[in-house]
Amino acid sequence: MAKPNANNSLVGSMEEIRRIFNKFDKNGDGRISSNEVIQSLGELGTKLSNDDVQCMMQEFDKDGDGYIDLDEFVDFIQRGGLDGGGGDAPSGGNKELKDAFDMYDIDKNGLISASELHAVMKILGLKCKLSDCTKMIRQVDQDGDGNVNFEEFKKMMSNGLV
Repeated sequence: MAKPNANNSLVGSMEEIRRIFNKFDKNGDGRISSNEVIQSLGELGTKLSNDDVQCMMQEFDKDGDGYIDLDEFVDFIQRGGLDGGGGDAPSGGNKELKDAFDMYDIDKNGLISASELHAVMKILGLKCKLSDCTKMIRQVDQDGDGNVNFEEFKKMMSNGLV
């Protein structure tokens, strides 16, 4: 996958982001509910607990209204990209990277497995095989445990591997 530049998010153009958003917005009301997330993930073959879905909603839902609107969706996608790394911002970039890491760390064990990376990429509408995710994990798995910790994640994001 091509390395994103400062003007692109991880998923590419605004049209692509809007298309992904619309896939999740089942009733077309311009916002995504937790039920729509559950339904969409079910269609993708991904089963998450209600707690996992609520954590995911909190990551996206910045105004706290219980829904994800397009602006929040776009903001989250862009914060998960290289822009979110904020090379010049000493602490702000780490917070945004930590938020992105937490979204990938579905089981909240402090590590991202290949299956978690694969699940989130599917959620975002990115076409990626589990074997590709395993390769990405291996590229930055410095301690050889088969997972990515936060420090390895920061390196992965700064190298544009996701």
